Amino acid sequence: MTTRLLERSGDLPGPCRPIALLAGAVICLLLAQGVAATPLFVAAGDSSPAAKAQANYTCDGIDDQVEIQAALAALPDGGTVALSGGTFNCSGSLVPPAGATLRGEGPDKTILLFRENGMLNVSEERVTLDGFHITGSGYKNMSTETTLDLSRWLGVLTIYASHTKVHNVTGTADASIQAVFLLLHNPNVYAPILEDVEFTNCRAADTGTYGFLHNAWGSENTTIKDVRYENCAAVNCGRYGAFNAWVTGFDFAEQNNIEGLRVSNCFAEGSLESGFHFEWDPKKRDCVFINCVSKDNGQKPWPDTYLVGGPDYFGAGFYLPGGRVSLVNCRAEGNRAFGFFVGNPDGMLLYNCTENGTGSRPVVGRSARPIGYCILQSLPVTKNPSIVMDHCSSLGTNGWGLFICGASNVLIRDFTMTDPAGIGGIGAMLGCPGDELQVNSTIKAGISNSTIDLAASGSRPQTLMYIVNNKNVTYSGSVVSGAAHPVLVEGSTAGDVDLSALKVLPANGTV
Repeated sequence: MTTRLLERSGDLPGPCRPIALLAGAVICLLLAQGVAATPLFVAAGDSSPAAKAQANYTCDGIDDQVEIQAALAALPDGGTVALSGGTFNCSGSLVPPAGATLRGEGPDKTILLFRENGMLNVSEERVTLDGFHITGSGYKNMSTETTLDLSRWLGVLTIYASHTKVHNVTGTADASIQAVFLLLHNPNVYAPILEDVEFTNCRAADTGTYGFLHNAWGSENTTIKDVRYENCAAVNCGRYGAFNAWVTGFDFAEQNNIEGLRVSNCFAEGSLESGFHFEWDPKKRDCVFINCVSKDNGQKPWPDTYLVGGPDYFGAGFYLPGGRVSLVNCRAEGNRAFGFFVGNPDGMLLYNCTENGTGSRPVVGRSARPIGYCILQSLPVTKNPSIVMDHCSSLGTNGWGLFICGASNVLIRDFTMTDPAGIGGIGAMLGCPGDELQVNSTIKAGISNSTIDLAASGSRPQTLMYIVNNKNVTYSGSVVSGAAHPVLVEGSTAGDVDLSALKVLPANGTV
């Protein structure tokens, strides 16, 4: 019997060939996984000797983006570049490849300093960023041809591509760039819809610019979809110098439409303008905020001429012009102009939300109108009810606790208003006096076809509740007040206002 040596896989006997090939494939797969699971380590110039000893790449503190980018370029798909503790000085940009992870040792240990128009750009899909601090400053306008490639209109971290995760990243920037964290649909970089982006435990603080900003350039695929924020914060954005006069903490819809937004357990404080913000024109669909707090926003000086809802001053905890947005268990505290501003609601929900102390900072020599809850409608809407406010409260606002103007199909249930200071001797303005709305409007009714259930108390203003120019509106609940006019109704014909289920009680007794 002669035995033939098997010199190559093609010589395997038929029954054995699949088994051997399968085993080889498994071994190759395991080897590939082992390579992918082993990060490439980059040490900072000021990192410890131990970190430098184990590093695949070591930086010297000058043009550190070169070594980091070399490590990123050497990764297999799904690989990780691990950054040591220390400071990386980057005079150019970093661009992770598709599927890459860039990970530091935590935002208090690993710092990326960007200058000379350097940024962290995510232009490929499936990138993960985790555990570092970013700082950007000194950005210069490098083009006079178009605003589309001006470096200052970008972010220290600019995300162009879908399926991106940003975890445990903090950041700041001066006023020379538009944002710290920017989601930007730029069709010249990434043409598909920008979607599936998540921020977890991220923070922008003490900036000269927007903390978190969404935007879109071009005219196609301008809807950003399925963006998630969990436990993120924007603090003092634009408070100490500003990129422009409208810097906000979170701006979810600048020139982009937004759909499928989820914002949970997030915090905005000390912004030049609004804490949580949408612009007027973009479409907002399926946007939900849960357990969010907006505090002491509206640091911008009060304008010389003030229009409720006008573009010269936002100053809101939550600025919500139009669309289908839901807020659950959200709080607005001490914001300068508005706790909750709602414009043209079209299927909006506020559930178990609280406003207190709106307008707590005095405005000297100017006509200030701080409002706890402001609901304005200047265009017809399709949804009935257009807005539902359920189990919400206004506590000690320094202006109107509630202002509704030009709105129809409003449903308010179990609303509590306690001790508003009032404006012009009025604690709550329910309707619009005369034929004039305080925004440009096609609607001339104060409130129509609505149901308002509330418990109101307080005696600081002369009139606690001023109901004016209502049509087919039913009020229920209770009013407890020592004001000269606990409830005053004007500008409505007989039958337009139903007060039969509203109990009005003196402040120190019962009727």
